[in-house]
Amino acid sequence: MRGRSVALWLLLALHTVLSRMEVRWCTTSDPEQQKCNDMSKAFQEAGIQPSLLCVQGISADHCVQLITAQEADAITLDGGAIYEAGKEYGLKPVVGEVYDQDVGTSYYAVAVVRRNFNVTINTLKGVKSCHTGINRTVGWNVPVGYLVESGRLSVMGCDVLKAVSDYFGGSCVPGAGETSYSESLCRLCRGDSSGEGVCDKSPLERYYDYSGAFRCLAEEAGDVAFVKHSTVLENTDGKTLPSWGQTLLSKDFELLCRDGSRADVTEWRRCHLARVPAHAVVVRADTDGGLIFRLLNEGQRLFTHEASSFQMFSSEAYGQKNLLFKDSTTELVPIATQTYEAWLGREYLHAMKGLLCDPNRMPHYLRWCVLSTPEIQKCGDMAVAFSRQRLKPEIQCVSAQSPQHCMEQIQAGNIDAVTLRGEDVYTSGKVYGLVPAAGELYAEEDRSSSYFVVAVVKRDSSYAFTLDELRGKRSCHTGFGSPAGWDVPVGALIQRGFIRPEHCDILTGHNTEPWAAELKWQEYELLCPNGARAEVNQFEACNLAQIPSHAVMVRPETNIFTVFGLLDKAQDLFGDDHNMNGFKMFDSSKYHGQDLLFKDATIRTVPVGEKTTYLDWLGPDYVAALEGMLSQQCSGTAAAQPPGPLLPLLLPLAAGLLRRAL
Repeated sequence: MRGRSVALWLLLALHTVLSRMEVRWCTTSDPEQQKCNDMSKAFQEAGIQPSLLCVQGISADHCVQLITAQEADAITLDGGAIYEAGKEYGLKPVVGEVYDQDVGTSYYAVAVVRRNFNVTINTLKGVKSCHTGINRTVGWNVPVGYLVESGRLSVMGCDVLKAVSDYFGGSCVPGAGETSYSESLCRLCRGDSSGEGVCDKSPLERYYDYSGAFRCLAEEAGDVAFVKHSTVLENTDGKTLPSWGQTLLSKDFELLCRDGSRADVTEWRRCHLARVPAHAVVVRADTDGGLIFRLLNEGQRLFTHEASSFQMFSSEAYGQKNLLFKDSTTELVPIATQTYEAWLGREYLHAMKGLLCDPNRMPHYLRWCVLSTPEIQKCGDMAVAFSRQRLKPEIQCVSAQSPQHCMEQIQAGNIDAVTLRGEDVYTSGKVYGLVPAAGELYAEEDRSSSYFVVAVVKRDSSYAFTLDELRGKRSCHTGFGSPAGWDVPVGALIQRGFIRPEHCDILTGHNTEPWAAELKWQEYELLCPNGARAEVNQFEACNLAQIPSHAVMVRPETNIFTVFGLLDKAQDLFGDDHNMNGFKMFDSSKYHGQDLLFKDATIRTVPVGEKTTYLDWLGPDYVAALEGMLSQQCSGTAAAQPPGPLLPLLLPLAAGLLRRAL
């Protein structure tokens, strides 16, 4: 009896505490405030505790500020707003919406094309695009963010609208009619049957929303439609009432996959742009998420049935859609891991990272680190050339004494960017925390932003040895300290145990005879790490390491998409050696130097894509070889000792040189 009395007392105490509490729900419009008041009244009449109070804000952003200031407690937000609320204000998601039992608390953003239209996710530039609406999650935020984050779409100066209008060959983006780029972004829109409401973010525009964007594709106004995973199946195979879709078949459409392939429209789980998180209720970090769920769970238990006096998941009575919760919600569920990162997921976070570029936070100048008088001269000319073309942000040239000094100054916030080679990329990332913002491309056919280090020998029976049998052989190198000719081959042999430096002396002095340019490549072979040999044009399968190209390194808080956006627009004007704009980004001959600011062999700068850390950029093979070199912890005394006896190595060549020879 005593146990039952204690339990009863605890329940009464809990009820007393809850009755004195209130949850202040933030609304963003008059209709939403009215629905919230009706929900509050329904909860109160049903005896649901704690009590619900409605606080009206101006917008979702305003509500987040009210919650942060403890003037409100909760609001339901979409993915983009959850990202901002979590990242900037520390709010956490505690209750999620469920729309479909097949996908749970999420849905998928997909890119759809006609089966007979030859395009992939990598060849969208110039095609005509159909979107559900400006700033809509599936129709705009995810596809645009994904294209930016993956490097397929470059944005200069945070002007996303201009970037999209330049990228696609015309679009229908309902709601873009009031922007500066409406001519391009509304070009495919048609309005209603009488031509009214063209490009409106409303049903007046026939190509608005999920079905409208798909109709834009089906009627061949556009070539690709950005919709959710269920849109095609909901509007084909006789499932639609509108005349425009009655004869459409789902088999006539396909999805574009992130890896460049295509798939059937039913394969959206593996072929999509991003998994989109459901809307979620967010609160302050110190708010009990369990309490919020218990309140809402009691509400949905009583007020989601057809006969209920109040409908939590319907906004029809208020003449609007998606008030308080999305109308398509079937259930509210508690969120176990209450962080915005876990709720949003990696794919969506990447897409949002590419989209969220605030012009007000963009620096007016990008301070570039330069290391010599010729480089200062070239950088000055680059700054003037960029400024004349109104490229943003503007370039400022700041001198430093060494690459390491550049790294120190960038870490300290005194400089913003510098182009570094592989070994310096390693140091800048490992020691100074810098990240890659762009890379260099040296051959059109190589999209990996890298080249290969190979060991080449004569094709002759007297040279029948393997990579493990190099001791005593004569070696040729591109230069002391160079990645391809020294760091990688020496590091690889140290790592494999074939070179064991004494007294920290790695130097071998080396064969200084000039390279015989007249020789034929057919007379040579490659030595492979597995002990085999290969033809010299098989370097991708037979090499010591894949060396990353030089990279532009910045602080991690720098918007890398802004940096690449500037360089991408600049190289359209100044990248070609034959351009008539008075400056050549990838040519240093005018300044009597080599590889100033960028390697002269560069044909384009490229985005980093998913290689967002120094380790990602360098790759495991290169890092392993480099750490083989760096593993020799030499003291100043040991390093100053005279070189030991010669220990020959083999000839390493970069794949770019082989390509020219072939």
